[in-house]
Amino acid sequence: MNFADQIVMNFGYVNLKSGLVLAGILFLLPAAAAAQGGSISGNVVLPNGAFLNERARITLQTDRGVRSSVYTDNQGHFQFNGLTPTVYEIVIEADGDRFEIAKVTVEVFPGAPSIVHINLKEKKPSERKGPATAVSTGELDPAIPTQAKREFERASDASKSGRTEDAIGHLRKAVEIYPAYLMAHNDLGAQLLSQGKLDEASSEFRRAIQIDPKAFNPRLNLGIVLVQQHQFAEAAGMLRAALALQPNSPAARLYNGLALEASDDLNGAEQELNIAHDLGGAAYARALFHLGQIYVNRGERERGRKMFESYLREAPNGPDAAQARKMISALR
Repeated sequence: MNFADQIVMNFGYVNLKSGLVLAGILFLLPAAAAAQGGSISGNVVLPNGAFLNERARITLQTDRGVRSSVYTDNQGHFQFNGLTPTVYEIVIEADGDRFEIAKVTVEVFPGAPSIVHINLKEKKPSERKGPATAVSTGELDPAIPTQAKREFERASDASKSGRTEDAIGHLRKAVEIYPAYLMAHNDLGAQLLSQGKLDEASSEFRRAIQIDPKAFNPRLNLGIVLVQQHQFAEAAGMLRAALALQPNSPAARLYNGLALEASDDLNGAEQELNIAHDLGGAAYARALFHLGQIYVNRGERERGRKMFESYLREAPNGPDAAQARKMISALR
């Protein structure tokens, strides 16, 4: 999909579809640019302070969705390299029966490592061994062949080092060995999405959903692709399905808000964008920018100006910062 739309100014506010195009261009930065960015180095420790001696899944995401997933080593360490400077959310999933899902927000700066130390929190006894209605059995598939797992691990190592093409190659081998490898299809789609190959990414996410309809990440990622392809009605439906699985996902709320905004459901968009920011905080400041656009579209100029100012307080160097400053000047 070619995002070549022009920036459209209309009565002092940015046309919504142009705003989405700008976001798409930022998300699809070339890998070479990302390789010159920063990194995140982290350690996951048990509630007693000891290093985690089992593998935990670490998911790196921004307000534009899942960026990458890796696993900790046998001492709880993980690493992400070649990151574009921005604010990221890290989601830590260890033994789901014993530990709560942990989330931390980390800001990455160019040419410098960001170091995080994450303490797991044990679940209360009453919370253990409950029904897991949104659990994806595909992610726990015991039938995955050893060689396919090795290719997946090689892809994870390549992704951590910023070697996107190598990661894609290993993931393609993994799904060739085992076509029902849900996690490999999802991660292959995520790598293709990072390169702007939207149609190919969409195919991988759809295949992952076919393997297991309860898998959250491929539904979220496909929703993001559909928003970037301007297929807003289908995007909203896909993101609603994702939210049925994980209603507290700020990324799914954000993108559902964008899809509804572009579909002229401004009330629904307002609700979703507010929830996205409430759940995700400063990492999802982009929601404030789009709320500002909604209020200006309604003729609520003062409310819109205040929302743009709030966006700048949380993301003074964010992707929409220059446009927000122009909007504030025009609305005074």
